[in-house]
Amino acid sequence: MMKLLKTLIGNRAQDTAPGFRHQRIQVATCALLLEMAHTDEEFHEVEAVLIEDLLRNRFNLSPAAIAELIELAHEERRASFDLYHFARQINEHFTIDEKVELIESLWRIVYVDGLLDKYEEYLMRQLTTLLRLSHRQMIDAKLRILAEVSEGQ
Repeated sequence: MMKLLKTLIGNRAQDTAPGFRHQRIQVATCALLLEMAHTDEEFHEVEAVLIEDLLRNRFNLSPAAIAELIELAHEERRASFDLYHFARQINEHFTIDEKVELIESLWRIVYVDGLLDKYEEYLMRQLTTLLRLSHRQMIDAKLRILAEVSEGQ
């Protein structure tokens, strides 16, 4: 899978193949999740486990495939100047409901440690805009996740 993913990133001519498109969406999604987890400059084990769970549930991947995807997304994140090209992949291939689900996943990462950092809040607002969602959709997603978190305690 790693060779496939690296080929995917390196060869833009194959962007039209459905398998390659799906891989690019996976990388973009994972990169955004990782960006949120790293925003407060403290990447906790609980965040890593949550990201793996979110990827497994979203894309139905094996543990080995998830590890490779996370490694590639880390590389892509480090090489990226901004988040626009990740958001563009999401915007091109996700429905509004899927983008709202992604925002909910991002809120889960924010609240897995119980705290909302000012940088996490800023990034959430930025991603909401990049994903062409409204402030209301972001707040509604936040409230749903806060309700989930409070039920789990």
